[in-house]
Amino acid sequence: MSQSRMTFVEHLADLRRRLLYVLAVFAVLLVASLVCVNRVYAYLTLPLRREGYKLVVISPGEIVMVYLSIAGVVAIGLTLPFALYQLWRFVEPGLTPSERRYTLRLLPVTVVMFITGVCFAWFVVFPMILHFLIHLASGQVGIFFHVASYFSFLSGVCVPFGFVFELPIVVVLLTRLGLVSPEWLRKVRKYAYLAIVVVGVFISPPELISHLSVITPMMFLYEVSIWLSAAARRRAVAQAKAQEQMS
Repeated sequence: MSQSRMTFVEHLADLRRRLLYVLAVFAVLLVASLVCVNRVYAYLTLPLRREGYKLVVISPGEIVMVYLSIAGVVAIGLTLPFALYQLWRFVEPGLTPSERRYTLRLLPVTVVMFITGVCFAWFVVFPMILHFLIHLASGQVGIFFHVASYFSFLSGVCVPFGFVFELPIVVVLLTRLGLVSPEWLRKVRKYAYLAIVVVGVFISPPELISHLSVITPMMFLYEVSIWLSAAARRRAVAQAKAQEQMS
């Protein structure tokens, strides 16, 4: 009982130590982000300035809060890979050697896919949506862009695409856990495509090119997920046979 209690306390101490590591890295990156926040702000407002508009504020101190929010989001994004690594180190003792190797290889892929999704939204989807909405309103109403609303809209477009691009990773994990199979993914393909079309049409401007620019990558990701699911199952079966032969 005492040994079990001591092990639990040591486990909590390890968690606390790793959380402090993450907070320390976040604090350093937050300061660095605040130093560069003007450049980040200028870059994030570039699509709007290309359309000939500037952001407006409604109170003198509002821009300070916007700068702090931008720096905080940038610092969180830069801290995320380190935080995921610390999470992996925390759960590592409870994993088998094969699970350790597998999850360690999966961590950088997860980060890369999230960044890829955000970049796709930033460079392709967001400019199209912004251009369409501006030209939809031009000539009808006076257009003013509130700084907080603009960045809320920007994050609402870009961040979800980061999670959408995690679909292949999620499918691989679920396949390894035996919760999904490539046969099931192929069976529900038509329903998945229907859901993709509905979502793609909903989040993109009402024109064919915009719809295809959003829907096509999502369908491609689904097909990649099927292929990765099949590969993950073949690998799991091969590992199981190898362990049986060794035993």
